[in-house]
Amino acid sequence: MTDKVLIFEAAGDGGGRFVKGITVKCKKTGFTIVELMTAVAIIAMLIAILIPALAMVRKVAKETQQKAQFATIGLALTAFKGDYGDYPPSDIRLYRMGFYSGAQKLAEAMVGQDLLGFHKDSIFRSDLRVDLPGESGYELYPDDLDPTREDGRENLDARMGPYLELKTARAFRLGDTSEHDGLFDATRLLDEDTYVLCDVFGVKKVTLAEGETAKAGTPILYYRANTSSKTMTTGQPEERIYSGLDNMELIALGKLPEPDPDDQHKLYEERDLFYSEDYGIIDQRVEISTRWPHRPDSYILISAGADGEYGTSDDIFNF
Repeated sequence: MTDKVLIFEAAGDGGGRFVKGITVKCKKTGFTIVELMTAVAIIAMLIAILIPALAMVRKVAKETQQKAQFATIGLALTAFKGDYGDYPPSDIRLYRMGFYSGAQKLAEAMVGQDLLGFHKDSIFRSDLRVDLPGESGYELYPDDLDPTREDGRENLDARMGPYLELKTARAFRLGDTSEHDGLFDATRLLDEDTYVLCDVFGVKKVTLAEGETAKAGTPILYYRANTSSKTMTTGQPEERIYSGLDNMELIALGKLPEPDPDDQHKLYEERDLFYSEDYGIIDQRVEISTRWPHRPDSYILISAGADGEYGTSDDIFNF
Protein backbone atom coordinates (compact mmCIF):
# COMPACT_ATOMS: atom_id res chain seq x y z
CA MET A 1 0.00 0.00 0.00
CA THR A 2 1.26 3.57 -0.78
CA ASP A 3 1.21 6.03 2.12
CA LYS A 4 0.55 9.70 1.48
CA VAL A 5 1.69 12.62 3.61
CA LEU A 6 0.24 16.13 3.32
CA ILE A 7 2.57 19.07 3.89
CA PHE A 8 0.87 22.41 4.44
CA GLU A 9 2.43 25.79 3.66
CA ALA A 10 0.88 29.13 4.62
CA ALA A 11 0.97 32.10 2.20
CA GLY A 12 -0.75 35.48 1.89
CA ASP A 13 -1.09 38.52 -0.35
CA GLY A 14 -1.77 41.19 2.29
CA GLY A 15 -5.50 40.97 1.99
CA GLY A 16 -5.92 37.52 3.40
CA ARG A 17 -4.30 34.16 3.89
CA PHE A 18 -4.70 30.77 2.25
CA VAL A 19 -3.23 27.37 2.89
CA LYS A 20 -1.47 25.42 0.13
CA GLY A 21 -1.21 21.66 0.48
CA ILE A 22 1.54 19.55 -1.11
CA THR A 23 1.15 15.75 -1.41
CA VAL A 24 4.33 13.67 -1.01
CA LYS A 25 4.34 9.96 -2.01
CA CYS A 26 6.44 7.57 0.09
CA LYS A 27 8.54 4.82 -1.52
CA LYS A 28 6.97 1.29 -1.65
CA THR A 29 8.48 -1.24 0.77
CA GLY A 30 7.09 -4.64 -0.53
CA PHE A 31 4.73 -6.61 -2.84
CA THR A 32 1.04 -6.17 -2.70
CA ILE A 33 -1.18 -9.24 -2.28
CA VAL A 34 -2.34 -8.89 -5.88
CA GLU A 35 1.23 -8.80 -7.18
CA LEU A 36 2.22 -11.83 -5.09
CA MET A 37 -0.76 -13.87 -6.27
CA THR A 38 -0.02 -12.93 -9.87
CA ALA A 39 3.57 -14.14 -9.55
CA VAL A 40 2.43 -17.41 -7.95
CA ALA A 41 -0.11 -17.96 -10.75
CA ILE A 42 2.56 -17.41 -13.43
CA ILE A 43 4.94 -19.85 -11.73
CA ALA A 44 2.14 -22.43 -11.43
CA MET A 45 1.33 -22.11 -15.13
CA LEU A 46 5.00 -22.55 -16.07
CA ILE A 47 5.25 -25.68 -13.91
CA ALA A 48 2.05 -27.06 -15.44
CA ILE A 49 3.58 -26.59 -18.88
CA LEU A 50 7.05 -27.91 -18.04
CA ILE A 51 6.16 -31.06 -16.06
CA PRO A 52 4.35 -32.84 -18.94
CA ALA A 53 7.12 -31.76 -21.31
CA LEU A 54 9.80 -33.18 -19.01
CA ALA A 55 7.80 -36.38 -18.57
CA MET A 56 7.54 -36.74 -22.34
CA VAL A 57 11.28 -36.18 -22.72
CA ARG A 58 12.00 -38.88 -20.12
CA LYS A 59 9.55 -41.24 -21.83
CA VAL A 60 11.15 -40.76 -25.25
CA ALA A 61 14.63 -41.14 -23.73
CA LYS A 62 13.67 -44.45 -22.08
CA GLU A 63 12.07 -45.77 -25.26
CA THR A 64 15.21 -44.83 -27.21
CA GLN A 65 17.31 -46.59 -24.58
CA GLN A 66 15.10 -49.67 -24.91
CA LYS A 67 15.49 -49.71 -28.68
CA ALA A 68 19.25 -49.46 -28.19
CA GLN A 69 19.15 -52.46 -25.85
CA PHE A 70 17.23 -54.45 -28.47
CA ALA A 71 19.83 -53.48 -31.09
CA THR A 72 22.60 -54.75 -28.81
CA ILE A 73 20.75 -58.02 -28.19
CA GLY A 74 20.20 -58.29 -31.95
CA LEU A 75 23.94 -58.09 -32.60
CA ALA A 76 24.55 -60.71 -29.91
CA LEU A 77 21.94 -63.02 -31.44
CA THR A 78 23.58 -62.63 -34.83
CA ALA A 79 26.89 -63.67 -33.29
CA PHE A 80 25.19 -66.63 -31.60
CA LYS A 81 23.67 -67.73 -34.89
CA GLY A 82 27.06 -67.45 -36.54
CA ASP A 83 28.50 -69.86 -33.96
CA TYR A 84 25.61 -72.33 -33.74
CA GLY A 85 23.82 -72.03 -37.05
CA ASP A 86 20.50 -70.75 -35.74
CA TYR A 87 18.90 -68.47 -33.20
CA PRO A 88 18.11 -69.88 -29.75
CA PRO A 89 14.79 -71.74 -29.50
CA SER A 90 11.88 -70.18 -27.64
CA ASP A 91 9.38 -73.05 -27.46
CA ILE A 92 8.19 -73.88 -23.97
CA ARG A 93 8.35 -77.52 -22.92
CA LEU A 94 7.82 -79.30 -19.62
CA TYR A 95 10.96 -81.01 -18.35
CA ARG A 96 11.56 -82.79 -15.06
CA MET A 97 12.13 -79.52 -13.20
CA GLY A 98 9.40 -77.52 -14.92
CA PHE A 99 8.81 -75.22 -17.87
CA TYR A 100 11.54 -73.24 -19.56
CA SER A 101 10.26 -70.12 -21.33
CA GLY A 102 11.58 -68.26 -24.35
CA ALA A 103 12.82 -65.42 -22.13
CA GLN A 104 14.91 -67.86 -20.06
CA LYS A 105 16.35 -69.51 -23.17
CA LEU A 106 17.33 -66.10 -24.53
CA ALA A 107 19.23 -65.33 -21.32
CA GLU A 108 21.00 -68.71 -21.38
CA ALA A 109 22.13 -68.18 -24.97
CA MET A 110 23.38 -64.67 -24.28
CA VAL A 111 25.13 -65.10 -20.91
CA GLY A 112 24.72 -68.73 -19.80
CA GLN A 113 22.75 -69.94 -16.83
CA ASP A 114 25.58 -68.92 -14.50
CA LEU A 115 26.64 -65.74 -16.36
CA LEU A 116 29.89 -67.44 -17.45
CA GLY A 117 28.86 -68.06 -21.04
CA PHE A 118 26.77 -70.49 -23.06
CA HIS A 119 27.75 -74.17 -22.93
CA LYS A 120 28.03 -75.64 -26.42
CA ASP A 121 26.35 -78.92 -25.38
CA SER A 122 23.21 -77.20 -24.08
CA ILE A 123 19.87 -78.40 -25.38
CA PHE A 124 18.07 -75.58 -23.53
CA ARG A 125 16.69 -77.62 -20.68
CA SER A 126 15.67 -76.16 -17.34
CA ASP A 127 17.31 -78.86 -15.21
CA LEU A 128 20.78 -77.85 -16.49
CA ARG A 129 21.72 -81.38 -17.56
CA VAL A 130 22.29 -83.21 -20.82
CA ASP A 131 22.94 -86.84 -21.59
CA LEU A 132 26.13 -87.35 -23.58
CA PRO A 133 27.38 -90.62 -25.09
CA GLY A 134 28.67 -92.75 -22.24
CA GLU A 135 27.53 -90.23 -19.62
CA SER A 136 24.27 -89.62 -17.85
CA GLY A 137 23.24 -86.32 -16.40
CA TYR A 138 26.34 -84.31 -17.23
CA GLU A 139 25.79 -80.95 -15.51
CA LEU A 140 26.47 -78.06 -17.84
CA TYR A 141 26.32 -75.25 -15.30
CA PRO A 142 27.44 -76.74 -11.95
CA ASP A 143 27.10 -74.65 -8.81
CA ASP A 144 30.55 -75.73 -7.62
CA LEU A 145 32.40 -74.86 -10.82
CA ASP A 146 36.08 -74.47 -9.93
CA PRO A 147 38.35 -73.20 -12.73
CA THR A 148 41.40 -74.52 -10.86
CA ARG A 149 40.25 -78.12 -11.33
CA GLU A 150 40.56 -79.98 -14.59
CA ASP A 151 36.82 -80.57 -14.94
CA GLY A 152 36.20 -76.88 -14.27
CA ARG A 153 38.67 -75.82 -16.94
CA GLU A 154 37.13 -78.25 -19.42
CA ASN A 155 33.70 -76.86 -18.67
CA LEU A 156 34.80 -73.27 -19.23
CA ASP A 157 36.63 -74.24 -22.42
CA ALA A 158 33.29 -75.50 -23.75
CA ARG A 159 31.66 -72.10 -23.22
CA MET A 160 30.99 -69.38 -25.77
CA GLY A 161 30.44 -65.76 -24.84
CA PRO A 162 28.95 -64.21 -22.87
CA TYR A 163 27.59 -62.55 -25.97
CA LEU A 164 26.47 -59.54 -23.93
CA GLU A 165 28.58 -57.55 -21.50
CA LEU A 166 27.39 -58.47 -18.02
CA LYS A 167 27.38 -54.83 -16.87
CA THR A 168 24.81 -53.94 -19.51
CA ALA A 169 23.03 -57.28 -20.00
CA ARG A 170 20.44 -56.54 -17.27
CA ALA A 171 20.33 -60.21 -16.35
CA PHE A 172 18.41 -61.03 -13.16
CA ARG A 173 17.42 -64.29 -11.51
CA LEU A 174 13.83 -65.21 -12.10
CA GLY A 175 13.01 -66.26 -8.55
CA ASP A 176 14.14 -66.00 -4.96
CA THR A 177 16.44 -68.75 -3.70
CA SER A 178 18.14 -69.36 -0.38
CA GLU A 179 21.21 -67.47 -1.64
CA HIS A 180 19.88 -64.88 -4.08
CA ASP A 181 17.06 -62.43 -4.52
CA GLY A 182 15.01 -62.72 -7.69
CA LEU A 183 12.25 -60.96 -9.55
CA PHE A 184 9.40 -63.14 -8.26
CA ASP A 185 8.70 -64.69 -4.86
CA ALA A 186 7.02 -67.67 -6.53
CA THR A 187 7.72 -68.88 -10.07
CA ARG A 188 5.12 -71.67 -10.35
CA LEU A 189 6.46 -74.30 -12.79
CA LEU A 190 9.34 -72.15 -14.04
CA ASP A 191 12.82 -72.87 -12.71
CA GLU A 192 13.50 -70.10 -10.19
CA ASP A 193 17.28 -70.45 -10.34
CA THR A 194 17.64 -69.25 -13.94
CA TYR A 195 18.13 -65.82 -15.46
CA VAL A 196 16.10 -63.53 -17.69
CA LEU A 197 17.13 -60.33 -19.46
CA CYS A 198 15.16 -57.32 -18.24
CA ASP A 199 14.22 -54.10 -20.01
CA VAL A 200 15.43 -50.61 -19.07
CA PHE A 201 12.31 -49.59 -17.14
CA GLY A 202 13.39 -50.31 -13.58
CA VAL A 203 10.35 -51.45 -11.62
CA LYS A 204 11.80 -53.53 -8.75
CA LYS A 205 14.78 -53.17 -6.45
CA VAL A 206 16.70 -56.44 -6.24
CA THR A 207 19.52 -57.32 -3.85
CA LEU A 208 22.38 -58.99 -5.71
CA ALA A 209 24.67 -61.70 -4.39
CA GLU A 210 27.38 -59.15 -3.53
CA GLY A 211 24.95 -57.26 -1.31
CA GLU A 212 24.50 -54.48 -3.85
CA THR A 213 21.07 -53.43 -5.05
CA ALA A 214 19.89 -52.78 -8.59
CA LYS A 215 16.67 -51.73 -10.28
CA ALA A 216 15.37 -54.56 -12.44
CA GLY A 217 12.96 -54.05 -15.27
CA THR A 218 10.31 -56.43 -16.59
CA PRO A 219 11.65 -59.55 -18.38
CA ILE A 220 12.13 -59.24 -22.13
CA LEU A 221 9.98 -61.72 -24.03
CA TYR A 222 11.67 -63.67 -26.81
CA TYR A 223 9.91 -65.55 -29.64
CA ARG A 224 11.81 -67.34 -32.39
CA ALA A 225 10.00 -67.66 -35.70
CA ASN A 226 8.97 -71.05 -37.00
CA THR A 227 10.27 -70.48 -40.51
CA SER A 228 8.59 -73.62 -41.86
CA SER A 229 5.13 -72.32 -40.93
CA LYS A 230 2.97 -70.36 -43.34
CA THR A 231 0.20 -69.36 -40.96
CA MET A 232 -0.22 -66.80 -38.23
CA THR A 233 -3.60 -67.69 -36.75
CA THR A 234 -4.69 -71.18 -37.77
CA GLY A 235 -3.65 -74.51 -36.31
CA GLN A 236 -2.13 -75.14 -32.90
CA PRO A 237 -0.09 -72.24 -31.47
CA GLU A 238 3.17 -74.17 -31.77
CA GLU A 239 2.44 -74.73 -35.47
CA ARG A 240 2.20 -71.02 -36.25
CA ILE A 241 4.98 -68.64 -37.26
CA TYR A 242 5.07 -67.37 -33.67
CA SER A 243 3.63 -69.20 -30.69
CA GLY A 244 2.09 -67.03 -28.03
CA LEU A 245 2.60 -69.90 -25.58
CA ASP A 246 6.39 -69.52 -25.59
CA ASN A 247 6.32 -67.04 -22.69
CA MET A 248 2.81 -67.49 -21.33
CA GLU A 249 4.03 -69.24 -18.15
CA LEU A 250 6.28 -66.27 -17.47
CA ILE A 251 3.54 -63.74 -18.15
CA ALA A 252 1.30 -65.70 -15.76
CA LEU A 253 3.57 -64.74 -12.84
CA GLY A 254 1.98 -61.28 -12.82
CA LYS A 255 3.15 -57.68 -12.85
CA LEU A 256 6.23 -56.44 -11.04
CA PRO A 257 7.14 -55.14 -8.53
CA GLU A 258 4.47 -56.93 -6.44
CA PRO A 259 2.70 -59.56 -8.56
CA ASP A 260 -0.97 -59.99 -7.79
CA PRO A 261 -2.89 -63.01 -9.18
CA ASP A 262 -5.97 -60.80 -9.43
CA ASP A 263 -4.15 -58.13 -11.43
CA GLN A 264 -2.76 -59.91 -14.48
CA HIS A 265 -1.13 -58.71 -17.67
CA LYS A 266 -3.55 -57.90 -20.46
CA LEU A 267 -1.62 -60.28 -22.72
CA TYR A 268 -2.35 -63.09 -20.28
CA GLU A 269 -6.03 -62.29 -19.75
CA GLU A 270 -6.63 -61.85 -23.49
CA ARG A 271 -4.35 -64.50 -24.98
CA ASP A 272 -5.67 -64.12 -28.52
CA LEU A 273 -4.45 -60.52 -28.39
CA PHE A 274 -0.97 -61.80 -29.27
CA TYR A 275 -2.22 -62.66 -32.78
CA SER A 276 -4.55 -59.68 -33.08
CA GLU A 277 -4.24 -56.75 -35.46
CA ASP A 278 -4.49 -54.56 -32.35
CA TYR A 279 -1.15 -55.83 -31.10
CA GLY A 280 2.27 -55.05 -32.55
CA ILE A 281 3.54 -58.23 -34.16
CA ILE A 282 1.28 -57.98 -37.23
CA ASP A 283 2.96 -56.03 -40.01
CA GLN A 284 0.49 -53.29 -40.91
CA ARG A 285 2.26 -52.71 -44.24
CA VAL A 286 0.97 -56.08 -45.47
CA GLU A 287 -2.58 -56.84 -46.50
CA ILE A 288 -4.69 -57.52 -43.42
CA SER A 289 -6.07 -60.67 -44.98
CA THR A 290 -2.54 -62.09 -45.11
CA ARG A 291 -1.96 -61.50 -41.38
CA TRP A 292 1.79 -61.81 -41.81
CA PRO A 293 3.98 -60.91 -38.82
CA HIS A 294 7.01 -58.70 -38.61
CA ARG A 295 10.31 -60.61 -38.99
CA PRO A 296 8.81 -64.02 -39.90
CA ASP A 297 12.31 -65.30 -40.69
CA SER A 298 13.97 -64.61 -37.34
CA TYR A 299 12.61 -63.53 -33.94
CA ILE A 300 10.79 -60.82 -32.04
CA LEU A 301 11.60 -59.19 -28.70
CA ILE A 302 8.97 -57.49 -26.55
CA SER A 303 9.37 -55.04 -23.67
CA ALA A 304 6.38 -54.33 -21.45
CA GLY A 305 7.18 -50.61 -21.63
CA ALA A 306 6.94 -47.99 -18.91
CA ASP A 307 3.74 -49.39 -17.40
CA GLY A 308 5.31 -52.85 -16.91
CA GLU A 309 2.29 -54.58 -18.43
CA TYR A 310 2.42 -56.83 -21.49
CA GLY A 311 -0.34 -56.25 -24.01
CA THR A 312 -0.78 -52.49 -23.71
CA SER A 313 -0.13 -49.71 -26.20
CA ASP A 314 3.28 -48.76 -24.78
CA ASP A 315 4.84 -52.19 -25.40
CA ILE A 316 8.10 -51.88 -27.36
CA PHE A 317 9.25 -54.28 -30.09
CA ASN A 318 12.52 -54.82 -31.93
CA PHE A 319 11.13 -53.44 -35.19
